[in-house]
Amino acid sequence: MIIKPMIRNNVCLNSHPGGCARVVRRQIAYIRNNPGGMVPGKGKPRLVLVIGCSTGYGLASRIAAALGYGAATVGISLEKPGSAAKPGTPGWYNNLCFEAEAARAGIPAKTLDGDAFSDALKERTIAAIRESGNALAGPAGMPPPKIDLIVYSLASPVRTDPLDGVMYRSVIKPIGAPYSGRTVDMFSGKLSTGSVEPATDAEIAATVKVMGGEDWERWIDILAEADLLSPETRTVAYTYLGPSLSWAIYKNGTIGRAKEDLERAAGAINEKLTRALGKDQGRFAWVSVNKALVTRASAVIPIIPFYVSCLFKVMKEKGLHEGCIEQILRLYRDRLYREDGGGVPTDSEGRIRLDDWEMREDVQREVMERMEQAKDENIALLADVEGFRHDFLEVHGFDVPGIDYEAGIDPSGILPEDPVERQE
Repeated sequence: MIIKPMIRNNVCLNSHPGGCARVVRRQIAYIRNNPGGMVPGKGKPRLVLVIGCSTGYGLASRIAAALGYGAATVGISLEKPGSAAKPGTPGWYNNLCFEAEAARAGIPAKTLDGDAFSDALKERTIAAIRESGNALAGPAGMPPPKIDLIVYSLASPVRTDPLDGVMYRSVIKPIGAPYSGRTVDMFSGKLSTGSVEPATDAEIAATVKVMGGEDWERWIDILAEADLLSPETRTVAYTYLGPSLSWAIYKNGTIGRAKEDLERAAGAINEKLTRALGKDQGRFAWVSVNKALVTRASAVIPIIPFYVSCLFKVMKEKGLHEGCIEQILRLYRDRLYREDGGGVPTDSEGRIRLDDWEMREDVQREVMERMEQAKDENIALLADVEGFRHDFLEVHGFDVPGIDYEAGIDPSGILPEDPVERQE
């Protein structure tokens, strides 16, 4: 099958197996070969659970833990498999490639497909963690290792609460008043204004149920009850703040309410783990504020394509631009597992700030100036619309250098050597 991108209303409906595989292998190569990359650090993880492991920051977190530290990983995701007649989702191919590369490196990896919000999948995960721990067990009589890092990186639009059986659906909307902001079409390069009506109280509550910290807490509770947490357990969830011009749709909107609940959950988890692990009061859970990146949904959120395109242009010119894998390398190396064994650096709110380069005063000043000056006729000079478009396509396995998109490929899986790759 020859697979080309199918895009409707700035949403990509398919993916390319070879492109997805090459992107995963490129991230693995970055972790293995970066001269300033992973260092052993104090207390590096041995057994890692990644909840939401198939794309973006979750995938990068799994790659860095496994191929950087040699940690066994258990990954959770919900993806659609490919068949001979139809491509699967990007995450399905990412998982297949990661598992193949982990097996080639002799690193244990288990991926569970299903609804991460459900208690049924949590029970399956407990069994997978025990099996993975037993595979890592040392000499006879030594207990198998327990989970020492839990990454919570879910990006689902819906959640069925296992306690009441109700399905909740999240929305990305402002609160209290409509929002209008300039945006740019990544394919035409034309500027326009996008508007969003405010969320209802029910939509706000539903977004908190889906994207807040309730499920993160439930995972910790269930793992603690199963006695699967190491005394050195750490857990991190990801969020985004961005500049004040986007706060109406982000920080002060429905997604911001959900992320506030995520931070509440971090405090609650710290208290729970203090009791569960029998340790003095300390830090076990963090929310990491990460840099703006292109996701499968970001092209349809007002202002985001415009802001991110200007941001990319500025950060690339300053040599500060990072993708998911570069951000996660810094998270592990410079925050969670510092070589000197020191504490985790945070801001005054107790959050890890991986958006520190994005939010630098000189970066933000120049981005704002470019956004004010931008018109249809100069947008290509002031913003990296092409880079935004490339990243959007690459998330789906398209526009990846070295892939022959005119060659036929079987979308039912990923071959270990990936014959559609060309030598670069």
